[in-house]
Amino acid sequence: MSGSLLPLTVIVMVRNERTNLPGCLASLGGVAEVVVADSGSDDGSADLARAAGARVVPFVWNGAYPKKKQWCLELPELAHDWVLFVDADERLTPALRDELRDLFASGPTAAAYFLDSRPVVLGRMLRFGTRYRKIALMHRRRVRFPPCDDLAVAAMWEVEGHYQPLVEGAVGRLRAPLLHADAKPPFAWVERHNRYSDWEAWLDAGPGRAAILSTEGRGRQRLKRLFAALPGRPLAVFLYEYGVRLGFLDGRAGLHHALGRAFYYWLIAYKRDWIAAERSTGRDADPGRLR
Repeated sequence: MSGSLLPLTVIVMVRNERTNLPGCLASLGGVAEVVVADSGSDDGSADLARAAGARVVPFVWNGAYPKKKQWCLELPELAHDWVLFVDADERLTPALRDELRDLFASGPTAAAYFLDSRPVVLGRMLRFGTRYRKIALMHRRRVRFPPCDDLAVAAMWEVEGHYQPLVEGAVGRLRAPLLHADAKPPFAWVERHNRYSDWEAWLDAGPGRAAILSTEGRGRQRLKRLFAALPGRPLAVFLYEYGVRLGFLDGRAGLHHALGRAFYYWLIAYKRDWIAAERSTGRDADPGRLR
C-alpha cells in the first residue's frame, strides 16, 4: 500500500475543540476520509475542520440512545466500513500510521483492535505509568455500543462513557500508540473528570455497571470487579501508577499524572458513597444533584 491512502474513515467527535482540533487534524495525513462530528460548536471548530479538508457532519442529540459514537457508526454516507475514532486531543503517530498501512496491506484478521493512548503531560510524552487501552479501530458493521442505563446522568450528556463496544468476532491489538496531548489548561481537565466521575459513581450505584462489564472478556470483568471493591482504591492507584509502573521516572510530569488518576478515583468513591448515604435516608439521589 506504499503511497496510497489508508482505506478507513477517521471520526473526530467535537464540541468547542478549537484549541485541540488543528493539531489532531494535522496528524491525520494519509487517511482516505476524515469526518468531524460536530455538536453545535460556537468557537469555530467546524470551520477549522472544513479548512483542513475534513467533512463536517452536524450532530444534535435527542436525549435517547443511540448516543454519539453509535450514531456515527450508523452514518450511511461513510466512505469506509473500517472506522478509527480519534479524540480531538489525540494525535495519530507516524508509527501508528505505518502499522495501519501494514495491517490493511495484509488484510485485518479481527473485527476490532485495541490501541494504547499515551499521555502527554507538561509537554512530554510519558514513558511509564499506566497506558490507556481502548477499542478505537473497528469494522462498523461488526460492533455496537450498547445502552448502559445512564440517560439520567445529565453530566455525561451525548457521548458514550468510558466503556468498550460489543464486538462480533475477534479483537486484536496494535502496538503503536495514539498520543493524548490535551492543549487545554488544567481547569478543563478538572472539569471534565468531575463530569466523568459523576457518571462512574452513578453506574457503581445502579445497574449500569453490569451492562458495561458485559462488553469485556471474563478475565477483565473479574479484574474490574475486584478493583472496584478494593479498599483505599485512590491510594492503590497512586502507588501502582507511580511506583509499580515506574511513573516516578517521568519526573514531575509522572507525579502529576499519578496524583491526577488517584484524585479521579477518589472523586468516584466519594460520590458513590454520597449516593448510598442519600438513599439510606430515603432521599432520592437524583444524578443531577451530584452537580
